[in-house]
Formats: sequence, structure tokens, C-alpha cells
Amino acid sequence: MDSKRLALLCRELADNRKAEDLVILDMRKLTTVTDFFVLATGTSEPHLRAIVDEITDKLRVGHDLRPRAMDGTWPTSWVVLDYGDVLIHLMRAEVRAHYDLEGLWGDAPRVRPRRRKAAY
Repeated sequence: MDSKRLALLCRELADNRKAEDLVILDMRKLTTVTDFFVLATGTSEPHLRAIVDEITDKLRVGHDLRPRAMDGTWPTSWVVLDYGDVLIHLMRAEVRAHYDLEGLWGDAPRVRPRRRKAAY
């Protein structure tokens, strides 16, 4: 799976657990560390855990992918899942506002999610 498809899938999985303010930043022209950041906000520690579990479980079971590393702690309200070409930052709103990754990486283009076809 290419890195853009993985980033879009991670966004979708976070959305499955009602993550808020979902953003994908295309980092490919700005750094060699990763291709994409996926940013999402959780409203509480249990909410963050649910988002992390959704992403890690579905990628492991459905795509045989495991994070290279997981950094952060629940009390810090910021967890990073490292899938190599995709870094997923899951934060509480106050932490996200304080560190302002979107502002820090303001030159990074935002990736728009695919539109789902309406089911009738």
C-alpha cells in the first residue's frame, strides 16, 4: 500500500471512532522523515485509546501492518503511531492547540479525503 493510501485509510479509521478535526498533511516536499502526517483530536483519554486501538487493530488484521513505534503516554494526551511513511498524531484539543503542528508545518499541503458514494 502506498503512503498516501495508508494516510487516507488511517484518517478513515480515526473517523470510525469519531476523532475530531482530522487533517492529513503532505510532507513529501518538506522533509525526508515521513511522507504524511495524520492529525486527529480525541476528547478524552478513553477516546484517544479507542482511536489508537481502531487504527492499530484494523491495520494489523486487515493489512498485516504494525507500527514501527508508538510514542507518548495517555497522561500527556499526545500519542504518535509511526508507520514509517505515515506518522499519526493523536492529541487532546488543548495539546494540539499548544503545539500547533499545522502552523509549524504550514507549508505542507492538506490532502482531501476521498468522497464516499452516497448509498441509496
